Amino acid sequence: MAMSKEHKAALAQGRNEARTIKAYLASLASRRPGRPVTVETLRQRLARLNDQITSEQDPLKRVDLMQKKLDAEDALAKADNAADNAALEEGFVATARSYSDRKGISYAAWREAGVPAAVLRRAGITRGN
Repeated sequence: MAMSKEHKAALAQGRNEARTIKAYLASLASRRPGRPVTVETLRQRLARLNDQITSEQDPLKRVDLMQKKLDAEDALAKADNAADNAALEEGFVATARSYSDRKGISYAAWREAGVPAAVLRRAGITRGN
């Protein structure tokens, strides 16, 4: 039995929505709690660490500072991906309402998954849905 074009389009839409929502939820899971660190703060930290490394006389402390520098560089690379996170959030906002309606996912379930209330509001998902 062959599928209709409409059925194929609905399946493709469901796969695309699921992929978009899964990527956004994965980005939420990778966030650390607490105040976010800005790119500028990380650059300042790197500059301080470079100064400390060049002036440090103790070789053991210098190695410790070098590791801190590597960690700060890694954090800076991740912070540069903030634009990607914003795009993932926009994708979630665009697809979450229809996905929720189709799958029967409630506001409370999204909140339990870590989706901020403001993002759900923008997506059109309220407590009454």
